[in-house]
Parts: sequence; structure tokens; C-alpha cells
Amino acid sequence: MAEKKKKSKCAVRTNGNGYTRIDKWDEENIKELSGLYFRILELIGEDPRREGLLKTPERVAKAINFLTMGYSQNPCDILNSAKFSEDYKQMVIVKDIDLYSMCEHHMIPFYGKAHVAYIPDKYITGLSKLARVVEAFSRRLQVQERLTMQIRDCIQECLNPLGVAVVIEAQHMCMQMRGVQKQNSVTTTSAFTGIFLSNLNTREEFVHLIGSKLH
Repeated sequence: MAEKKKKSKCAVRTNGNGYTRIDKWDEENIKELSGLYFRILELIGEDPRREGLLKTPERVAKAINFLTMGYSQNPCDILNSAKFSEDYKQMVIVKDIDLYSMCEHHMIPFYGKAHVAYIPDKYITGLSKLARVVEAFSRRLQVQERLTMQIRDCIQECLNPLGVAVVIEAQHMCMQMRGVQKQNSVTTTSAFTGIFLSNLNTREEFVHLIGSKLH
């Protein structure tokens, strides 16, 4: 039996400067998700047929696909798409990378900053690719601890540098909106490989630089 072809739709948005953005989605996926969110609205006591909620199930279906788009991305391919030979063996840091993810326990957002560093050995990658790797892993259902290690391991495996360092600082809305309701708590996680593990001075330099306001 031939595989059923997925139906897709797209929306095209063009601004005055000639920039065009195309959003695509799987029509059947959105339809099925919309039906589920329609039922959720009913179960919480809302009327999904009232004016303000008529389009809400479809909007939420598209939003959840966007918020979890990392499942369809290969972070190693992202790094390899801009991988260059370069004789540079000093620290490369991209800090204060905005991060938005969803806690897999309650499907409530957590957000913050990621600081990523590596020391090349033969190969470097485009700076934006490090931020895109953070994005690819964060746009999935996550826990912060695993997210930190996934970013570290991807860079180590794909670039094979002398070492990788990742620190994430995040606030979790599952702690702010519900449960313990502590509004100002910040969770920090770290993960290191190679020289960042074996050389205390290198690790301390990284920690100092991500805490410094040099710009």
C-alpha cells in the first residue's frame, strides 16, 4: 500500500523591504491537535464555540508545533553546515543566548540564558550555529539538566574540540506559577568536557568571562 501523502499548508508574509517569511504546517496534524485542544477547553469549563475562542484550538496547535520544532532538527547537521578548518586553539564563547523551553513534567515554560564555549582543534563552526544548537535542543520537552548535557555532547561529538563548556541559567514557571511559587529562584546547570574538566585555570577563565560585562 502506498504511503499516504501528508497535506501541508503555508502562510506567506512579506514586509516592505522584500523579506519573505513562509510558515508551513501539516494540515492533518493541526486538525487533529485542534480537536484535542477543543476538547480540553470544554473539560476546563470553557465554551470553545464563543467568539473569543473560535480560533484558539488551531492557534494553540500551531503554537505547540512551533515550541517543539526541535524534534525535526538535527543539531549536528546544523554545526556541520558551517564547519571550517582553522588553526585556532583559544577559547570561543557565545554567551547570553536566549533560551526558551518547556518542562516535560508539566509542559510549562522555562526560560533563561545559555553560555557556550569550546576550544577548537582543527575545526571551528559559525557562531550562530552554536545558538541554533541551543535552540534545536531547547525546542523540545526538556529538563534543564539533560538540555545542558545534550548541547555539550553535540558540540563535542560533531566538532571534536579540545573541550566544551556549557552553563545554563533559567527560571522555571512550574516553580513560579504553581507548586512552591517562588518567583525569583534561578536554576544553574553546567557541563564540561576535555580541557575544561582537566584544567582548573581554563574552567575558571570561562566562568570569569561569562560573568563579565565586556560589551
